Amino acid sequence: MSDTLPIDKARAQVDEAWRTDILPALEDFIRIPAKSPAFDPDWATHGYLDEAVSLAEDWCRRIAPPQSRVEVIRLPGRTPLLWVDVPATGEGEALLYGHLDKQPEASGWDSDKGPWQPVIAEDRLYGRGAADDGYALFASLQAIRLLHNEGIPHPRCMLVIECAEESGSPDLAAQLDHLADRLGNPGLVVCLDSGCANYEQLWVTTSLRGMAAGDLSVEVLEQGVHSGDAGGVVPSSFRIARALIERLEESATGRITHPALQADIPEERRRQATAAADVIGDGLAGKFPFAGTTRPNATDTAELILNRTWRPALEVIGAEGLPASTEAGNVLRPRTALRLSLRLPPTVDGETATRAMAETLTDDPPQGARVQFHPGGSANGWNAPGFAGWLEDSLNASARRWFQREAVFMGEGGSIPLMNLLASRFPAARFLVTGVLGPGANAHGPNEFLHLPMARRLTGVVAEALAAQATSA
Repeated sequence: MSDTLPIDKARAQVDEAWRTDILPALEDFIRIPAKSPAFDPDWATHGYLDEAVSLAEDWCRRIAPPQSRVEVIRLPGRTPLLWVDVPATGEGEALLYGHLDKQPEASGWDSDKGPWQPVIAEDRLYGRGAADDGYALFASLQAIRLLHNEGIPHPRCMLVIECAEESGSPDLAAQLDHLADRLGNPGLVVCLDSGCANYEQLWVTTSLRGMAAGDLSVEVLEQGVHSGDAGGVVPSSFRIARALIERLEESATGRITHPALQADIPEERRRQATAAADVIGDGLAGKFPFAGTTRPNATDTAELILNRTWRPALEVIGAEGLPASTEAGNVLRPRTALRLSLRLPPTVDGETATRAMAETLTDDPPQGARVQFHPGGSANGWNAPGFAGWLEDSLNASARRWFQREAVFMGEGGSIPLMNLLASRFPAARFLVTGVLGPGANAHGPNEFLHLPMARRLTGVVAEALAAQATSA
């Protein structure tokens, strides 16, 4: 029995499985408006999440290897979770994660496309949820099936497919508690919900940033007054808000200056950023639609990668107390409220950062203004354990076999809160985090698409990682 996939035969099997089994299921999945509970509070009544889970359950029962266990876990008051347990034919245990809930529709879709309308064009499957992250279940189980068909040993594989990831995975901890006696001790965790910088290479996620958010409110008056009468006497609430934010962020550069919000960047991550920059070139800054002559925050791509993955960054994502310009009178406004979103380095604790923000913004406010900060939630980042050994060897080899190019290891700027949950549950596990959210994929926005060749190749990469784990002991 060989422990190496015959690559030409494996490619043919993966391509055929995607054409005949996976694509039809994904098209049906796109048609279901299975919005995450944060965007559909009446999800239980509407039944769309149940419909998506039922579709996935039926598909898994048909595709899973013999003796597999397929079950929908339903805990009171929580979204459903699909559990698939595939018996081992080799050593070890692996957990493969995915989610079936979706972001809301968004506006701006092309006239021939829509969030619940699957459209295939130029190797892209358009529609909400296929790339983020409905394909993960289908690719993961097909990877296991490929090994089974070829008689190649694989570990016990447990698929955990939740329905509230886009709402911050509020149900997952309770669901993992419920499954605790079944979960064993996974030596590998696979998550296909991340991004890539191009569709020609394997991009392995090494870290994710965390986040701290909240509402800063500055009040200077009990009611608005004539600006000609009060200007120069009453302080501007907006000016005071600017001064408070300056305590966190250097306005001239955007650099976050508060030491509690920063972290040392590991030397390995610096080396990986330099290597990734050699591959990306100007593509990182070039993918953003800069207006006019706007320039990025640095000219060196490696520095931009570190800015995006290991350095904090602040954005004002909402405001209150500012009337529309067409309705703005000559009034010195009584109040300015700003919603702040701060991306955090992977190793900075989200709750600690939130406390630091609150203390810094509210301490001794200028001119005695009434200042409040209401935390809006936080999430910890994640820094992957080492890849050296069988996992790194497998990823480098499978990248060459499935992509004909070297693997690239790079952090991502966004957050996947569940990664820390999984890391804390399985501290001895290695992590394979990758995905299809590359240039133009536009998850959460209009014209979201799944790049089909990328998804097929990742199916093969996952299969080879599982095979490598099963023979690594």
